[in-house]
Amino acid sequence: MATPPVVVLVLLALLCRLASGAVDPQWTTWTAATATFYGGSDGSGTMGGACGYGNLYSSGYGVNNAALSTELFKDGAKCGACYNIVCDDKKTTWCNPKKPSITVTATNFCPPNYALPSNNGGWCNPPRMHFDMSQPAWTTIATYRAGIVPVNFKRVPCGAKNGGIRFGVNGRDYFELVVVTNVGGNGVVTQMSIKGSKTNWLSMSRNWGANWQSTAYLNGQSLSFMVTLEDGRTVKASDIAPSNWNFGSTYTSNVNY
Repeated sequence: MATPPVVVLVLLALLCRLASGAVDPQWTTWTAATATFYGGSDGSGTMGGACGYGNLYSSGYGVNNAALSTELFKDGAKCGACYNIVCDDKKTTWCNPKKPSITVTATNFCPPNYALPSNNGGWCNPPRMHFDMSQPAWTTIATYRAGIVPVNFKRVPCGAKNGGIRFGVNGRDYFELVVVTNVGGNGVVTQMSIKGSKTNWLSMSRNWGANWQSTAYLNGQSLSFMVTLEDGRTVKASDIAPSNWNFGSTYTSNVNY
């Protein structure tokens, strides 16, 4: 059977990135870490967070999410990344033997606690690799009573999302702060541009988490966005916000990865 063209292109892209040294080793190598949980049995306590996704149910991320330690979060640069996490049954008896692994999305930051040593409660202190998972995700792979378990993890594609990329536009006049949600593919946005119907493409910079900023005056113009992922793929969402768009509104595109 012939290999599908899309698969060939993906393999070629991966080989090129490997040759150039551009691939994060977390994509290819299992890495040891630890995991805890927070947020309650329904995951409601994980809403909001340092990526700015807000309500994780409506923004396309659900309850299979995690807050990352400093070493993993990278000042918000890994917001939207997906990780396959496997409870390490060679190091603990608290793993779920029926389903010891789960894929979660990075949606929050687990802050360090320098008052505690990293081997006794300061789990998110650098340079530790740590995932503070939603309780529903945690109890998929481990027993609730464990509290903390050793795990191994690897970056994985987030896959397809239901619907298009969403752009939440906040700010005022000469300041547009755009949160980008429901991103498929590998999930991690590395570059954003914005375009008014009367402007060229304008580069945006990361403000915090998944929020990108522009200092252009774009009131009264329809808005387009260009989103580039960590793997270099780019999509354009043209004229997503109409000329009468409002700050505080979210606009859904018909494109995704």
